[in-house]
Amino acid sequence: MLATMTFGLLFLLFILLKLILVVEMREVCIIERLGKFRAVMQPGVHFLIPFIDRVAYRHETREQVLDIPAQSCISKDNIQINVDGLVYIKVMDGMKASYGIEDYRTASVNLAQTTMRSEIGKLNLSETFSERDTLNETIVREIDKASDPWGIKVLRYEVRNITPSPNVIHTLEKQMEAERAKRAEITLAEAERESTINLSEGERQEAINLSEGDKQRQINEAEGKAKEIEILTQASAQGVSMIAKAVQKEGGDNAIKMRLMEQYINQTGDILANADISVLPTEIAKLEGFFEGMDKVTAATQGGKA
Repeated sequence: MLATMTFGLLFLLFILLKLILVVEMREVCIIERLGKFRAVMQPGVHFLIPFIDRVAYRHETREQVLDIPAQSCISKDNIQINVDGLVYIKVMDGMKASYGIEDYRTASVNLAQTTMRSEIGKLNLSETFSERDTLNETIVREIDKASDPWGIKVLRYEVRNITPSPNVIHTLEKQMEAERAKRAEITLAEAERESTINLSEGERQEAINLSEGDKQRQINEAEGKAKEIEILTQASAQGVSMIAKAVQKEGGDNAIKMRLMEQYINQTGDILANADISVLPTEIAKLEGFFEGMDKVTAATQGGKA
């Protein structure tokens, strides 16, 4: 009797479990009735017909992250690189996710790989690094188109690692060294050119400064001479004016003649003192000639008597 009651309680518990379905907030359930799709059960409590209705599929409705394994790709410039990434998807239609594709996760990963390989082949190696955001957007757009019949939405794709082969890395390192050496040579050449320009500018400025200084010196000398001439002229004019006034006074004429005689005597004395040859005034020269003639006549007369 006890065994029968125990079996009956277990049977009732089994029936209750088959009758009541609790769907959690993070998922949806696909219900089949006698093997045929019946409904998509949203989160909450639902009642089923035992042995007729069954939960065929459960789908996660939260955003899912799928790891894309690394794969070998060939870039547009024929360089082999290994690329991996992450794809973020979300189930939007539970029925399509159940019946539109066998395994949407595996299908999403394979589609992401093929799309990534195709898009990498359109870019050069340098572009795969600089155009990563554009590459991500293109892959998302292409995967989303193909996955629409599966009832899932591709939210974003992220390229995680782009790794060239060891030979390519070695070649790139050599290329970078060559670029650095080239930039260093260009920098040195630019510095030398700037130095030459600066030196020539300094020499040019120095020549300009010297020329300006010499020009200013000549101007100053000319102005000084002009000032000197002006002062001498003014002094001469004042002297002439004073002489004219003195002449008009009584005895001024005699004073001027005496002054001229003094200047004549003084200048004649200076000439006689500084000249290398004998210089005499005209009157004295005539007297000297007269006396020399007389000496010659006397000498000739004395010679005749002898």
